[in-house]
Amino acid sequence: MSKVFIFTASTGAGHNLAAQSLKESLDDAGYQTEVFDAFKEINVALDRLISKGYQQMVMSVPKLYEQMYNQFNSMNRFQQGIFQVLTRIMNPDIVPLIKSGKPDLIITTHPFVTNVLGTLKEHHAFDVPVLSIVTDYKIHTVYLKKMIDAYVVGSEYTRQTMVEKGVDENIIFPYGIPIRQTFLENNHLEKKETADVAGTILLMAGSLGSKQMEKAFSSLLKVKERIRIIVVCGNNARIEKEINSLNSREINSNKIVEIHGFVNNVSELMDMSDAIISKPGGLTTTEAIVKNIPMIIPFYYPGQEEENADYLVDGGMAIKVDKIKDLTSMVDFLFENKYIIKRMSENMSEEAQNRSMTKTIELCQSLIEKQDHKEKISR
Repeated sequence: MSKVFIFTASTGAGHNLAAQSLKESLDDAGYQTEVFDAFKEINVALDRLISKGYQQMVMSVPKLYEQMYNQFNSMNRFQQGIFQVLTRIMNPDIVPLIKSGKPDLIITTHPFVTNVLGTLKEHHAFDVPVLSIVTDYKIHTVYLKKMIDAYVVGSEYTRQTMVEKGVDENIIFPYGIPIRQTFLENNHLEKKETADVAGTILLMAGSLGSKQMEKAFSSLLKVKERIRIIVVCGNNARIEKEINSLNSREINSNKIVEIHGFVNNVSELMDMSDAIISKPGGLTTTEAIVKNIPMIIPFYYPGQEEENADYLVDGGMAIKVDKIKDLTSMVDFLFENKYIIKRMSENMSEEAQNRSMTKTIELCQSLIEKQDHKEKISR
């Protein structure tokens, strides 16, 4: 039985969800898999600095995060020096973990971990094939290391941006960002039909919630059409309380409203909806594409989410709204012209045809077999 180590990091929920989705599929295929949160495994202070620091920065000072994101995308000597330090910090713990565990394949779902593992492999710290899962739709330079054996990316667009940066096209596979199995099942539910409801909007903003959700919800309450609004607030209890309060004050609203905190049935909620209003995180974007649910994007974190939004808009799968208050007129317009929603959904369906978890598992097996052949020759 082949053994696979999957390394992730908790900067947002997407990297961990991709790791867990891979584990489920690999386990079902007969592999022995273990998932490691890379920074937590190494150093509590390091994990707090990177994981918690990321969350605080993108929520409190997004402009600073945008500057750092862009600077690291250039990977000048200063940025390279930072990753050299990070590699030295992780080396004493991560290399013994790999050598003692003896995995046949290493998968990483986080760019920082990809960079560190690629650097360690360049220095001959281990000789195990490394597969990098790119969890956004435009490549960041941090992902790019010479000793990475293969990349799985979300789209042909992502693949092309990597080729333009000098990556060998033969090691890039546009098989799709791994998502939970429930999103891949044919479980499209019939939408709840109410005679005088124009349609259903799903409003969500990731596991952390978003302060902008209150404004978005308020705008949806002003839509002239009678619609159903399903709100998912994630783990943010404060936002859930505020939205419940807003809803209770709108006693004359003709909307049908469901308000949830963290849920495990996002797949079903997408099936019930005509469109989703959300931040365009890599996993949420992929889930929406697979479910063919057009996206309306009124808020996003700078950096990778902004780039994901551009990818969706360019592909005719989403609409960006510059001001949240404009959601009111945009939703009214879309429900008055449902052919636009239909066309966006069709574009998502075409894009979804290119993804395949089966091919990703086959790629894992191919990398393991290639390594076995290499080792037999060297004996």
